[in-house]
Amino acid sequence: MSTFLETIEFMYEQLPMYQRQGQAAYKKDLSNIIALCDKLGNPELSIRTIHVAGTNGKGSVSHMIASLLQEYNYKVGLYTSPHYKDFRERIKINGELVSKLYVIGFIKRIKPYLEEIQPSFFEITVAMAFDYFAKQKVDFAIIETGVGGRLDSTNIITPLISIITNISIDHVQMLGDTLPKIAFEKAGIIKEKVPVVVGKRAPETDDVFIRKAETSNAPLSFAEDYLSNSELNKFAKKLTYPGPYQNENLRTALTGFRILEELEIVKWQDKKVGKALSKLRENTYFIGRWEKLGEHPIIIADSAHNEGGLKIALEELKKLKFENLHFVLGFVNDKEVSKVLKMFPKEASYYFAKADIPRGLAVNLLLEQATQTGLSGNAYSSVENALSAAKEAASPNDLIYVGGSIFVVAEILP
Repeated sequence: MSTFLETIEFMYEQLPMYQRQGQAAYKKDLSNIIALCDKLGNPELSIRTIHVAGTNGKGSVSHMIASLLQEYNYKVGLYTSPHYKDFRERIKINGELVSKLYVIGFIKRIKPYLEEIQPSFFEITVAMAFDYFAKQKVDFAIIETGVGGRLDSTNIITPLISIITNISIDHVQMLGDTLPKIAFEKAGIIKEKVPVVVGKRAPETDDVFIRKAETSNAPLSFAEDYLSNSELNKFAKKLTYPGPYQNENLRTALTGFRILEELEIVKWQDKKVGKALSKLRENTYFIGRWEKLGEHPIIIADSAHNEGGLKIALEELKKLKFENLHFVLGFVNDKEVSKVLKMFPKEASYYFAKADIPRGLAVNLLLEQATQTGLSGNAYSSVENALSAAKEAASPNDLIYVGGSIFVVAEILP
């Protein structure tokens, strides 16, 4: 494994990876990550962290908080998943991707333990992030959970604050098939006496968070109650990635930042907060969310991939001006796709493709389900071909939306 590509291939081939393989790679146990971090000298204990979970928006909130802290001249680690184009997007410091040499060296260092511990791709990546952030002596590390929270590999940290963005139906095989069950899993990141922010109120889930916070003696703040609309709107104008769902994410991130101020970790300054939001991409390498890739026709690539996220995205599309609407779509095979497809407008043109991962939903099955739902379109051999067909068919005043899965978006980002 002398090269970066060989190292990444080794990780893909040797280790189960949830994003590519699905449920088979999900381990309902923290023993592996604990064992691996023990071998590394427990790097997670030497970094100050902020832990972010939730069904939608956790990546955006994580990037916003990272950018905010960077404007205060802190060295900020950011761990997120999955990646779009490059594995190294998962582990960043002040927007800089982890070096290829570090990734190669880390895998060589832990190779003697792999047979004994048999960690997953995700567990290795989490351990890599903790190790890198500790070695680079970051001031803070923002740690985004993968699937869930309670049994997520990231959940061995005791953070400064815990943040749960919102709860929607997703990953039902692993987290449960009701909102309270999913909320219970996400609430697992709430720690003893650690302040917690919940971004979105919901009658089905509020009690789950309130009870868990009470039993953990954790001060609880609901972002909806915490930040006024006037204050939110003042900063929303600064966001470089407005997007349909970013106001909610922004409220959650700013509430988290206010809690950091209450803990006397930072001092709120409107000017710095505004600057951090206007430099979100520049500061943190934030990509793939409501990203405009073209004009005439407008092309929007977006990572919304479940009922909650797609509902908001489709509502936002209704507000935009265009003549005809085109959707380039692909999904993963563990989503209830028929349920999601019913949300899409019937008076649009559809171009279906399979994302280029083992977990991608076969395009013939997608087309079949879409046809049954009353959507009219064709199947294509790749996302790129589907987008080319959409561009060919669209007039300059049309709009093309590319999405359904992060992995679909990843294939067409520049």
